[in-house]
Amino acid sequence: MIFTRCSIPPDGCPANHAKHAKAEFLFVWFGERAGGRRFGRLAAHNFMSKKSANIAAMIAGLQGRALDAHYLGYFACFNRREFYEAHDVLEELWLGQRDGPNYAFYKGLIQLAGAFVHLQKHTPPRPRLRPAAALFKLAQANLQKYPARHEQLDVRATLALIDDWLGKLESARFAHNPLTADNAPELQLLGEMQN
Repeated sequence: MIFTRCSIPPDGCPANHAKHAKAEFLFVWFGERAGGRRFGRLAAHNFMSKKSANIAAMIAGLQGRALDAHYLGYFACFNRREFYEAHDVLEELWLGQRDGPNYAFYKGLIQLAGAFVHLQKHTPPRPRLRPAAALFKLAQANLQKYPARHEQLDVRATLALIDDWLGKLESARFAHNPLTADNAPELQLLGEMQN
């Protein structure tokens, strides 16, 4: 099997029409037919939403700074309560760091945003407070590996923020969501202006 990732589906694909102009596709090719023509199927597609376009524009606007635009974009999204988008933006950078020194650092920040995604999506019929706590603990474990200040982030303050939110969940025995419209956290980088 061969996997192909592209922005425009190849000829003959059932997804090859105009509404997919801003989409990304993943194809699984199983083999070749006579004449060298491959056969396979569409495995996945991702249409660019308006929000995705806005985030892509934000990332483009953060290019050329001392820190990676995706890293800066994480904080911009996080501080706007766009926790899923923060996770998504940083994930692109994290995936390229599998063997790098910041792998666990980025992973911890992604887990931190993920914990807040769970808090945002929590409802009594679909409780997500315990999964949020689990992600806070994973974020804590990953970020504890780094010095007090790393990549212009006050890691010590970030760990204190995690302790605070984890404490709120545990002291209420996971019966109350501590996240409200008025108390969302913010993360500030040291020495870097945020937009």
